[in-house]
Amino acid sequence: MNETETLESVDTDTGEYFDVLIIGAGISGVGSAYHLQTQCPGKSYVILETKDTFGGTWVTHTYPGIRSDSDLYTFGYRFKPWVGAPIASADEILKYMGEVIEENALDEHIRYRHRNDRAEWSSTEKLWRVDATDLDTGETKRFSTSFLWACQGYYHHEQGYTPDWPGMEDFQGQIVHPQTWPENIDLTGKKVVCIGSGATAATLVPAIADDCEHVTLLQRSPTYFYPASNQNELADRLRQIGIEEETVHRIVRQQILFDQDELTRRCQTEPDAVRQELLEGVKAYLGEDYPIEEHFGPTYRPWQQRLAFLPDGDMFQGIAAGKASVVTDTIESFTETGIQLTSGQHLDADIIITATGFNLSVLGNIDFTVDGQRVDFADTVTWRGMMFTGVPNLVWVFGYFRASWTLRVDMLGDFVCRLLNHMDAKGARQVEVQLSPEEETMERLPWGNPDDFNPGYLMRRMHLLPKRLDKYEWQHTQDYWREKDEFPKIDLDGPALKYS
Repeated sequence: MNETETLESVDTDTGEYFDVLIIGAGISGVGSAYHLQTQCPGKSYVILETKDTFGGTWVTHTYPGIRSDSDLYTFGYRFKPWVGAPIASADEILKYMGEVIEENALDEHIRYRHRNDRAEWSSTEKLWRVDATDLDTGETKRFSTSFLWACQGYYHHEQGYTPDWPGMEDFQGQIVHPQTWPENIDLTGKKVVCIGSGATAATLVPAIADDCEHVTLLQRSPTYFYPASNQNELADRLRQIGIEEETVHRIVRQQILFDQDELTRRCQTEPDAVRQELLEGVKAYLGEDYPIEEHFGPTYRPWQQRLAFLPDGDMFQGIAAGKASVVTDTIESFTETGIQLTSGQHLDADIIITATGFNLSVLGNIDFTVDGQRVDFADTVTWRGMMFTGVPNLVWVFGYFRASWTLRVDMLGDFVCRLLNHMDAKGARQVEVQLSPEEETMERLPWGNPDDFNPGYLMRRMHLLPKRLDKYEWQHTQDYWREKDEFPKIDLDGPALKYS
């Protein structure tokens, strides 16, 4: 928080009051609402959602083939069994979320097309005032709440990230970002270049390969890909012998998490062996003569960036069939007819797709103030990646990248409900996290450790995120397997939590 920047005091209009205000009706907001309604049944709540429907990421992205890159047995909620293939389409995920909303009557709590613009905390009144714009009328509506549950994710939904390459204005074709995919685009018979090497590019390339004359995946550097069958043999066998879905879901979920834990450990303790196994998986599709090391052999160790899953090796199948190809090079400039590479090669293109990532957004870019002082979250320190020094009665749901995002939604749901019930039992109306005198003297470090996990969308905007300390509880980790045991045991009267 900038100590020198003081705003005018909030006015006395508290607006419509709810015990809890949830920001966002995506996968995090819907899951959090379920836990609140189930574990704190006496609490009133509202969900404010900018879009005209639920789903968040799964309605923002409409590019061909849009699908999960996590298995749905762990990306799905723990309280509702997933019964389809492990990797699911956006439509299948939205159907699943819609069932959660309908089965639990969550829809009556959601206000769609309400954009959260400003949130002001008053320590005197122990309230957040939230100003939201009704996008249908343009009217500003005020809400007040005792607790803010921020579930809006971590990136701008309106616009994806596209680098500013030389000559882009010269290109005579169409430049498209997957996050703002046009409805009327026609790829039939076109030469398409897709720039990028992550999960979006790996989804798009096989999805459009049959429509294009040819699609080229242009990457600056390789990514690890993990091809496997889009089925779960254990789930299929359990269903075959008549085990009910709730038990199938629980057992399969546990098996997948066990396997993920083992893989994560191996990526750290024997990265060379895992690397070789991943490259052998590519070779099984593309053969001995394909330049696998050049195009699929990253310089970083496995899981230092997200490991992209290819159901049934679909992208490799497209390459093997000659419908798609991969070029690993850097861009010198765009030209009228395509892309000039630094190697001297020119890629002809009618359409260029920039699958180049997200623009990071910290807590939805809402204008936060605490007691009249504007909050700069980069000046705060995070406690367990969910609460922040100097900002009372607020939790931000920031999930996992190495494991499914939703695992943390469920865990934080349990924690927040336990915290709210604890506050009621204590008669407390305010809770905030505080550093000890010793912790105050510790070095403030960036939100993430680049030696551990370093995707571009985090590295580009890391300076905007809250800081961490070199102390486990004062950072956000990717370690679900430790947090799943620790979170239920967090001492709610421990020194980090201050009540009033």
